[in-house]
Amino acid sequence: MWPTANARYSPLLPSLDGSSLRPIKHTLTRRGNIFIVLFIFAVVIVVGAARTFDLQLVFTSDSVSPEISREDLIAPVNSTTSELVLDNLSHAYLTKEHLSTEELRAMISQTKGFYTRDWSLGLGWNNVRYIIEASVLQARLLNRTLILPSIVYARSCEYDNSVCADEAPMVNKGDAVGWDTWRDLPVEKQMGWQIPISMMINITRLRQFQPVVITAEYLKYVGLPSTVETTSGYWNRSAFHRSPDPFASHSDHTLGQPTLFVIENAWYDPDGVTRVDAIPDIVKERGGWVAGDMNIVQTSHWEDRDSDAARLLKSLLLDKNVVEWDEARRAVGDLAIQIPEAVGSPFPSLESDESIEGILNQYGWEVLYTFGGAAGMDFVKHVVMPERQVAHRASIRGFVEDYRHIDADVVVLAGETHLYRKPGQMRFTTRSTQESFQDLVLHHVVPLDRVYELARKLDLRISGMNNGRQWMAAHVRRGDFVSAGWAWGNTHEGHLERVKQHLDEGRELLQSEHRHAAYSVPGIAPDPSILRREPPMKGDKFFIATDESDPEKLAYFSKNGAIMFRDLVTIEDRHEFGWGILFSDIIGLVEQVTLAHASYFYGSAMSSFTGGVFNMRAALGAEEMTGLAD
Repeated sequence: MWPTANARYSPLLPSLDGSSLRPIKHTLTRRGNIFIVLFIFAVVIVVGAARTFDLQLVFTSDSVSPEISREDLIAPVNSTTSELVLDNLSHAYLTKEHLSTEELRAMISQTKGFYTRDWSLGLGWNNVRYIIEASVLQARLLNRTLILPSIVYARSCEYDNSVCADEAPMVNKGDAVGWDTWRDLPVEKQMGWQIPISMMINITRLRQFQPVVITAEYLKYVGLPSTVETTSGYWNRSAFHRSPDPFASHSDHTLGQPTLFVIENAWYDPDGVTRVDAIPDIVKERGGWVAGDMNIVQTSHWEDRDSDAARLLKSLLLDKNVVEWDEARRAVGDLAIQIPEAVGSPFPSLESDESIEGILNQYGWEVLYTFGGAAGMDFVKHVVMPERQVAHRASIRGFVEDYRHIDADVVVLAGETHLYRKPGQMRFTTRSTQESFQDLVLHHVVPLDRVYELARKLDLRISGMNNGRQWMAAHVRRGDFVSAGWAWGNTHEGHLERVKQHLDEGRELLQSEHRHAAYSVPGIAPDPSILRREPPMKGDKFFIATDESDPEKLAYFSKNGAIMFRDLVTIEDRHEFGWGILFSDIIGLVEQVTLAHASYFYGSAMSSFTGGVFNMRAALGAEEMTGLAD
């Protein structure tokens, strides 16, 4: 079906700062450099001759990516393509945004096919971002190349609409995505701008985690024009699969159309189902997993292993399918009181997590791993608070078990799945997969380098305004939160007063002696310069990111100590950054990274923008106690 190759998907790049290259550079002598140049010249001659005379070169390697285990590498080694050439191409698609057909083939060949979904492009960027995070995870679980939408919509222009329309196509958002959300607004407020998704997310960094293409690249790959891509993000089940010779571009002349399998929305996690990444063998063994007919969707099931103790435990947990760890612990204690023999003899210590988990496993429950939200809600979708939950085993369905065996060229997840779900849109059965997802979110689904560079400049300017001290910041979500009644305080004055109250608490914390405890996340890269600054003082300026647009209200914020993006950015910054900085969505990325540098941050528990800031702060080594969302 799909061409395969004797290549493994490995991150071939050195560290971004080039530190992994320095020992090599320091040990190379002038003579060594000459030999290397001669060797490269010789390789070029040999490869060129091989291509000219159609000779086959085969190079083997037993190296395995540190990010993907051997068990995850399922692409068979049966291609006649030179691994030397593939390695060169691999390096290309890990460093290049735009790929040639040959480079696309090299990347896609390492996976089973394509995975995508119906993208909800009418959502704000941070909602789209965490849907992308979940989709990358799902593609990795199925060993497929993820297809992203080619464009997203910028929702507002910092200048007159015509200024932004000179740089990006302006459309009516409602018409483009098929939503009526903005129909009652003035016409100029209904406009949106189509911008390449590569302006919002670092595609090359993402490809270090999992093969990814945009829809336009998929269409090119199967021989279809990019003009058939939908403006709503919907995967067109017909138009995207009409190529009369879909594989001609990559030397497989199989006639026909790219095959399609749709994971219907109702199959994903209907009532009674707890969706997880994959079910470990040990869980299948103790739970009596019965594999079903692979030709019929989701026919595998668990054996019925009911008992008096299992029924009592289920009732003690109020017949829920998923409960918090502490709730499960209390239920096991109650079970031990009511049916002592159910927990065994000698009586186990209920203070031991291992003992608790063993009893839960015995009576049909499994420990799962996920992430806590903020203020008891899951709107922020950050991954900085790992936690355990417990699920009734009979409710558990593995994404791998249900869909990895599908042989279609393209697998599509239908409809919307982002609401009322945990980060990743599933729970994890092991800590290692939980940590892998954290790594994806914190270090691979990230903005472009230019965003970080500008944010760093703003950080230094804010500190400079406060005589080189640490500074504090807040996300002041207004806009639709005001009309929905989700903004703190009935007025902008009340909202700012609440912000300042929390920042006062933050200042007291930073001035106190306390133990530095970072978030429990992988790959932390602390910024030591922030720690060396003196703590903030009463009356210092503070930074806010806000979607408030009323000039009088913004003036009130400024008069009361707030600094905003517009106060910090210069015309030179704008010229250096490029035209993207005309759009509020891209400014929002710069604001998020700037907020990540704050020594104390306060945000909204109902905003995924705030959640993105928490992720960035965690990656920078911020103290866990210096962030609050309510």
